Amino acid sequence: MSDLFDKPGVSRPQRRRGPALGEALLAAAWDELHEHGYADFTMEGVARRAGTSRPVLSRRWAGRAEMAVAAIGYYLGRNPIAVPDLGNVRDELALLLQMWSERATPAPVRFMLDLRNDLPPAHGGLHGVRRDLAAQVGERDVMAEILQRGVARGELDAAKLLPRVIAVPIDLARNEIFLTMNKLSDETIADILDQVFLPLVQKKAAG
Repeated sequence: MSDLFDKPGVSRPQRRRGPALGEALLAAAWDELHEHGYADFTMEGVARRAGTSRPVLSRRWAGRAEMAVAAIGYYLGRNPIAVPDLGNVRDELALLLQMWSERATPAPVRFMLDLRNDLPPAHGGLHGVRRDLAAQVGERDVMAEILQRGVARGELDAAKLLPRVIAVPIDLARNEIFLTMNKLSDETIADILDQVFLPLVQKKAAG
C-alpha cells in the first residue's frame, strides 16, 4: 500500500503539544496560504500539511479567515522591523517605510484584501485585523521610537505629533501598496516624507 505521507505537501503525524504544536500549525498555515492563496486556502489543506486533523485546527480557530489572519501574524512575527539610530529622522523614516513595504508585499497585502469579506463584524474590518496582528506578534512601535529620537535631537516639534499626523506616513504607504500591489519606490517614499509628513512635524528654525 502506498504511503499517503510520502506525497508532496503532506507531513507525517507527530506528537506535538503546546507551543510546539501551535508553531507547527501556524507554519503549515502560512505555507499553505503562501502556496495556494486565500481563494484556495482550506483548513483541510493546512491539517494535511501539518500532519494533523481538522478538529485540532477547529479547537484553535473558528474558520479559515481567522486561521489566515493568525498565519499572517506568524509571518510578521518572524520578520520583525527594527530601525537603528541613523542620526537623522528623515533617513530613519525612509528605512522604516522601505522595510515595511518589503515585508508587506506582495503576499500579506493580497491575502488581507482577499479575506476581508470573510471577517466577522467583531474584527472591525482590516483596521481591527491590523490592531489584532500587532498585539499577536508583540510588535514594537518603531515609528514612535524614531519620532522620539527626532524630538530629542530637536528635529521635530513634539506638539505637532498628534495621533492622526503620526499615522500619515504608514497610511499613505498602505494606500499606495493597496492600489499598486507593489512595494514602494524610492520616489514614493521621498514624496511621502518630503512633501507631506516632514513639513507637518519639523521644528521651525528660530528666525
